[in-house]
This record gives sequence, structure tokens and C-alpha cells, in this order.
Amino acid sequence: MKKLFVRIGAMALASAVLAGSVSLSSYAVDRSYSYNYDYWGDVQDSPDFYEPCKTFTWKDLNLDKKISNPQGLTADGDFLYLCDSGNNRIIKMKRNTRESLEVVEIYDHFNGKSSDNTFNTPTDLAISEDGNIFIADKGNARIVKVDKDFNYLMEFGKPNDSSIDKDLAFAPTKLVVDTAERVYAVAAGINKGLLKYESDGTFTNFHGAPPASYNFVDYIWKKFASQEQLMKMESFVPTEYSNCYINEDGFIYAVAGSVAEEDLKGSTVQNVRLLNLLGSDILVRNGVYYDGKYPVYGDLYMGSGGGMTGPSQFIDVTSFPNEVFVCLDKNRGRLFSYDNQGRLLFCCGGNGNMDGYFRNPIALDHIGYDI
Repeated sequence: MKKLFVRIGAMALASAVLAGSVSLSSYAVDRSYSYNYDYWGDVQDSPDFYEPCKTFTWKDLNLDKKISNPQGLTADGDFLYLCDSGNNRIIKMKRNTRESLEVVEIYDHFNGKSSDNTFNTPTDLAISEDGNIFIADKGNARIVKVDKDFNYLMEFGKPNDSSIDKDLAFAPTKLVVDTAERVYAVAAGINKGLLKYESDGTFTNFHGAPPASYNFVDYIWKKFASQEQLMKMESFVPTEYSNCYINEDGFIYAVAGSVAEEDLKGSTVQNVRLLNLLGSDILVRNGVYYDGKYPVYGDLYMGSGGGMTGPSQFIDVTSFPNEVFVCLDKNRGRLFSYDNQGRLLFCCGGNGNMDGYFRNPIALDHIGYDI
């Protein structure tokens, strides 16, 4: 544990947190903007694990137009791929130093296909060990596989599965790829888990379906309710995943952005899960306070104020080789970091225009131990 704090605590934050009105955002502060919870669950200021160092706007990157509705960010070595979804393009950048980003290439189409070769609202991408690139081309209802030079290889379409509504538009939003180039994808409107495709494009199953949440009183009431009453009651359905990340061991972190507060504090639903090869959740949750265990779900206190209410909404997650993982909370613009035992290491950030805070954060990734 001491080694972990030494390695992370000394690092500077060379950020890659997306905001809707700017492109790549990181911020610096003269005072501590990090906090944690003590044994009694009270908020305490803490030393900053990270020190932000640079903010990049579209002008800093010498782009021809503003970044519009960015939705995804992927790091590969010293390169960053930004999904400029509103402009239907992917921006490839090289990180030369902690305070330098250089645009290398802009892709608004791929090669090797005579028609339908442009992107329509690309929202995420993943890169395999062989260097092939998989793109969630949401507006075109497909996942496209290209090589490192963006030459077309194949594509993955809507699964032919009876459990999926045939009238539901296929809209892949997030994806990861394993060492065998199997694809695991999040798709809007599908709450059965991650869509799993084999490397040849065959859909095989749903991976890691989150458990359905339910209220115990409603559960009992449904046993005795009439058909008319049942039709008016909410169904017990699983929560959709909002994003995913695959670590070096092939396990997949999956986060759910919208989870009710009563579900988070119970044992039925978690908004962070770690899926093994069988799709089972193996995330360890050993964060402990005086009154019991503290689940991995972000802020302990969820009062309303400043337009914010309800629990943390995790919309992205990334993981370091030492099994420390960081979650991005869209609701309050914060980063929450946990160790491999599910113990909270630090929280930082918030909503606002001050240094160290964010506006409409969307995604994050890391290069080395820099975020």
C-alpha cells in the first residue's frame, strides 16, 4: 500500500478529461481540491494525488473548427484518439510532453470501401494488440474494424437475437476488444449486458448482465396484485451499462451511469462491476467505515444543490497496471479512485469553471500513470 501511494502521489496530472464546451481539459489549483472520508464517514481534505498541468482547447490544437459533442477518448502508447462525434470525425493526437499535444491526423472516413465509408457520430474506439482499430459508428448502426491506416477490414451489425426488439435501432456507444479481437460493446436501449462478438463478427451472447433492481415491498405486492395493477407498476429490469474498460488481465470494468440511491446502498445493484471471462462480477468491495462496508459508488452524501441531486453517475472508468481504477462522475464532475480492494483512495474535482473543476465531463483515459 505504501508503494502505491508513492507511485501515484508523485505524479502530475496530464489530463484527458473531455468537456462538452472545450476539448481536452485539465486544471491547476493552488489549494487542495481533493478529499476523502475518515473512519466516521466525514469529509476531510486530503493531499492532492494529482496536480493538473494543462488545458487544451480546439485552438490550442490548431483545429479548423470547434470540437462538437465529444463522446470518447482512447489512449494508445503516446497517442490519443478523440471521437469528435458532432463533427463525424476522429482526431489522432500525439502527446510529446506533459504539456504538449500535437494533432497527427483527422479521420472522417476509412479506405477500401466504395460506399458508406464515412463516419456518422462515432462515439468510441478501441485498439487491439495487433493494431487494428474498432470504432463504434453509432449513427451508421455498426461497429467498424479498420487497420492502423484506416483501411476497411469488416464490420459488426445488430445482433440477430430474439431477445432484442426487432424495431430497436442498433446504436453502439462504447466498446472494448480483448487479445483475441473479441468485441464487447455497450448499445443504447439494451440492458442485458455487453454485446459479445467473436473475431469473425458472429454475435455469441450477452456478457455480464447487471442484476435487476427491485423494491422488496413492490416485490411482495406484485405477488397479490391484479393484472391491471401489475400493468401500472414498474418492471424490475437491469440497469444499462454506460461504459467499459478492459484491463491488462482481460477483465472488464463496466460502469452504470444511472442507478437509484436506494439500490447503491443495498446489495442488489452496483454502478461499478469487474467482469471475468464468464461475465461474473469479481470486484472486491472492502472499503470499511465504523458502521459497516462502504460500497464503490462515489460520493457518500447526495444532497441537492447547484442543480445537482442524486448519486454519482459513473460514465467512464480506467484502470492502471497496479489495479487501481478511476471512475468519472458526470453528475458532480469528480474523479473517484479505488484500489484493488475497493477502498477509496481519493476524490477530486467538481462542477465549475475554476481550475481543478470540470464542465460536462464525458470521458477519461491514461498514459502511464497520468490521467
